[in-house]
Amino acid sequence: MRLLLIEDEEDLCFLMKKGLKKKGYAVDVALDGEEALFLYSINKYDLIILDLNLPVIDGLEVLRRIRIKDLTIKIIIVSARSSIEDRVLGLDLGANDYLVKPFDFNELDARIRTLLRMNFSQLPNLIEVNGLTLNMKTKEIAFNNETINLTKKEYNILEYLMLNKDNIISKDQIIEHIWDNEADIYSNALKFHMHSLKKKLPCNCIINIRGRGYMVKTNE
Repeated sequence: MRLLLIEDEEDLCFLMKKGLKKKGYAVDVALDGEEALFLYSINKYDLIILDLNLPVIDGLEVLRRIRIKDLTIKIIIVSARSSIEDRVLGLDLGANDYLVKPFDFNELDARIRTLLRMNFSQLPNLIEVNGLTLNMKTKEIAFNNETINLTKKEYNILEYLMLNKDNIISKDQIIEHIWDNEADIYSNALKFHMHSLKKKLPCNCIINIRGRGYMVKTNE
């Protein structure tokens, strides 16, 4: 999953990005509201983490402009503004959740996972396809109850395909969701990780649709 982190405190932003990447997310960072709107305009994100006290363009204005264009993207406000009035205003302008600073990182991670599941019709933490199970909370993979060890990138690719099972997902879609702005989109990284992933899976559940992308197909 690809996240946009909008936070002007550089030290906190670095720590949040580091923690989120450890959890397996691809993370792009904006340090002010103008940069945030630019990144949003050129990339596709699954979720936005938004501070309110931003330079150049205030966080509430960033929220308002994004919601004019997009009613579906998930947005969590993470702010030191703790009054009831601020929280109500942020939620009324379209935020899906509001977390007050200082916060526990594990709580932020749990709220992100909850909102991301909502993108897929409130799926449970456990996804099963043809004997292959994926636990979105523990990041564990198993086939017929036998654990499979994957790298973070392999897990993220498989999770994205399983969440979109029976749909063809293009290479560009995978790259947009799994890699951040630092990735070289012209490299063979996706091909390498996909080859390694398919070798580790005992079932032939990932199908390569030539010229179109990949699909996890359920048995009828």
